Amino acid sequence: MGGLTMDQAFVQAPEHRPKPIVTEATGIPLIDLSPLAASGGAVDALAAEVGAASRDWGFFVVVGHGVPAETVARATEAQRAFFALPAERKAAVRRNEAEPLGYYESEHTKNVRDWKEVYDLVPREPPPPAAVADGELVFDNKWPQDLPGFREALEEYAKAMEELAFKLLELIARSLKLRPDRLHGFFKDQTTFIRLNHYPPCPSPDLALGVGRHKDAGALTILYQDDVGGLDVRRRSDGEWVRVRPVPDSFIINVGDLIQVWSNDRYESAEHRVSVNSARERFSMPYFFNPATYTMVEPVEELVSKDDPPRYDAYNWGDFFSTRKNSNFKKLNVENIQIAHFKKSLVLA
Repeated sequence: MGGLTMDQAFVQAPEHRPKPIVTEATGIPLIDLSPLAASGGAVDALAAEVGAASRDWGFFVVVGHGVPAETVARATEAQRAFFALPAERKAAVRRNEAEPLGYYESEHTKNVRDWKEVYDLVPREPPPPAAVADGELVFDNKWPQDLPGFREALEEYAKAMEELAFKLLELIARSLKLRPDRLHGFFKDQTTFIRLNHYPPCPSPDLALGVGRHKDAGALTILYQDDVGGLDVRRRSDGEWVRVRPVPDSFIINVGDLIQVWSNDRYESAEHRVSVNSARERFSMPYFFNPATYTMVEPVEELVSKDDPPRYDAYNWGDFFSTRKNSNFKKLNVENIQIAHFKKSLVLA
């Protein structure tokens, strides 16, 4: 059971509970990236596909991505081995409020507890600060001891994810008619992290969610999911939740809030959630591609004009990220921070 016991903390409000049957999504963009290996006009065509998917859906599925199958297999084996450890071994690398990396089983999304256990790590540990200020987060990986190959498998996976993330970032920049490396500079000192998710079978899948409804705060999320399925996306056309069918050897790409702001609302991040079931456990691995803490997030200047002024006030990514991290750690009495809080009130003349 993964050590979780059903109680009131997991129960979603009636309007957010999953329906008994969630329709399988149709028409989700499936983009083959293998032409990137070739040169010529293929890049422009791919950029156009990525742009249309980011505008119309806020997410898409990629195949032909160049990530070796063995790299993914090693990472997923490491993930399963970790979650199979006894509770006390996992607790030895448990995260806390000041150290947000490691194992955790009490994640909250929008103030309701998620039916899952997680392990977070950063691909690049930032240099240790000379002194840790009160309230400052410390991003040091907590590697489990005596789990052969765990660290190596995830470091190899992280390297492959970063390569793919920069390819996708270039396609998004091209699709917005920006210089291909226009967004790269924001990721010099990343706050990117990888999460290993384990969703045990749930005795009340009609009341709880693996992850409650949310949008990803960062730039891009690259998600590996196993063949069990459970990722639901809110369809733009009618607001209904639809299930994203697992596609072998693929990754799901979520456009995050930062791309929405940088693009000045040309692209929109997708609202999504994870449903659970009573029969099968499920594993997934999101890679959250995030910029440097000192990044001031605002629409890029090439995409604003007198006729299309900036729709957001600038905000600091590090402050935003820390606030979101804390709201995931514990239940708060207020809604957690969203980019909507920085939306300008546009007066139409």
